[in-house]
Amino acid sequence: MSRSRQGTPNSIFRFDLDGAAAMPFKIGHVESTYVTMRDGVKLALDVSRPLDKADPSTSLDTILIMTRYWRGIKGRPSNHLADQFVPHGYAVVVGDVRGTGASFGVWPYHRARDETLDFSEVLDWIVAQPWSTGRVVGYGFSYTAITADWMAERNHVALKGIIPRFPDYDPYEDDYFPGGVPNAFIGQTWGNRVKDLDRNLLTLADGEKSVGVRPVCSNGEAELHAALRDHERVPSVWEGFRQVAFKDDRPASWGGASMLDWSIQEVADTLDSSATPTQTWAGWFDAGTAQGAIRRFLRQSYPMNVIIGPWNHGGEIPYDPLLGPGKTILPTTPTQQANDIRFADACFSGQAAAEQGKVLHYYTLGEGVWKSTRSWPPRATLRRWHMANNFGLSASPGEMGFDTLQVDPALGDVRSNRWATNNDAGKVDYGDRQQFDAARLCYTSEPLTGDVEITGHVVVHLNITSTREDGNFFAYLEAVKPDGVSCYLTDGQLRALHRKVWADSPFSALGAQHSYLRRDAEPLIPGEAAILTFTLHPISARVPAGYRLRVCLAGSDKTTFANVPVDGEPPILQFHRGPTGCYIDLPIIEP
Repeated sequence: MSRSRQGTPNSIFRFDLDGAAAMPFKIGHVESTYVTMRDGVKLALDVSRPLDKADPSTSLDTILIMTRYWRGIKGRPSNHLADQFVPHGYAVVVGDVRGTGASFGVWPYHRARDETLDFSEVLDWIVAQPWSTGRVVGYGFSYTAITADWMAERNHVALKGIIPRFPDYDPYEDDYFPGGVPNAFIGQTWGNRVKDLDRNLLTLADGEKSVGVRPVCSNGEAELHAALRDHERVPSVWEGFRQVAFKDDRPASWGGASMLDWSIQEVADTLDSSATPTQTWAGWFDAGTAQGAIRRFLRQSYPMNVIIGPWNHGGEIPYDPLLGPGKTILPTTPTQQANDIRFADACFSGQAAAEQGKVLHYYTLGEGVWKSTRSWPPRATLRRWHMANNFGLSASPGEMGFDTLQVDPALGDVRSNRWATNNDAGKVDYGDRQQFDAARLCYTSEPLTGDVEITGHVVVHLNITSTREDGNFFAYLEAVKPDGVSCYLTDGQLRALHRKVWADSPFSALGAQHSYLRRDAEPLIPGEAAILTFTLHPISARVPAGYRLRVCLAGSDKTTFANVPVDGEPPILQFHRGPTGCYIDLPIIEP
């Protein structure tokens, strides 16, 4: 373990907590062009180079970003992506993926195969330019981070590394159906928002309407209108999400594709064969990006630097409910960018490709310390806590019995949560949980006699009886301060239909896993007891002595998730106590 850095000072696996990269170059003019793909579809690309190196004969390494959020806005001389990298001496190519922005074609769903095949041809085009060294690093944030992942899947000789910031690894589990529960907020809000973008509609933060995406070439407006007519040929991706319950469901509006077809996790072997050096970022409080980053770390074998911090989506706003007010959490945004510049330089020089192994850097809440490891999970002791009588959380199971919960379909939660930030990159703040705990079944421990570090995946084991054949089950882990304020640490959920444990999962070391495939569906039998076992989102937190631990159980969260069942009487749930009753296993790092 390390407090701030892992490896030698020159290692690509180093993680710096302070400093900023020099920016000696000015940004030149943006050049827009169309590049024609194998099927005749034209993609809109912007090229930005340093003003001091504008001569086409000056060879430059290139940062490639393929986005579905517009490569630029009409009338603006640059974009924030070029602004971030050109001052360091790189050429930057930003493209609208097919069916978006000013590009032609259709965008029916995320990373359709035609979209990802385009990346090889864009890389070919870059290599052929007189200003190109033939070396490219893929970069991106959110959706654009996942396009960088799919660049690696193409195994192109020019691609020397990728830097995906806050991507999902499995879109079903990390974003749209965590635990199989329909994330209606993300599906509908994001799906309809990007459909508006593809119609050239955007409302800015101040409420004003954007003038639209940057056109291409001298005849740009006519070309743009033709591209927008292409975009209208498919509905919002939300229409497809409404038809999905299982990973292998194939909505008609997606042309027969399933979410398995656009999950980068499903091409893990291909990624390993490409051996593309990768630096990926995630947040403990950003949807399922931390879960995805840890699964990537376990599953993949290419050179890899993984960084998980106490962040919102994007890493600009830290959140540590256990740390005292006024404390600065490092690294700040300029230092994060400096880490990316250093990694990109190592990729361009070939140092990254020569590196062996992988490192995961993670922040521990409450302690305010960064640690580094070459293996996961860390050496933790599983400590079992039972949901006991009198709503206690205890090391002993106590007497047999049950607690009853009438599911309230109107029950919601705080809006500034881990899912909302994945949509708007806003702050995460769960506040004092007492207002929500009162409407749930909550089990609270006695005050801790010493500090307790929880690092890894908390596993929840529920023995339940329901009046319905399906339902959503939510579990929250909180730390209660001596004054009664309850702080959110993590949570997780499982739709009962998906309760069958996937014994052969490559991620079983993290706790019970589920396939979410139609063939493994197991509805509940009303009135009969059933076992539901699932993991919460990973976390690292040091809970101080004198605090109490609290586990809360619920059957709905209308703020974010669609209710299950969708009609009929809401379920009445019994959570059983005693030696065969409900409990959680906490991964404890011993002093």
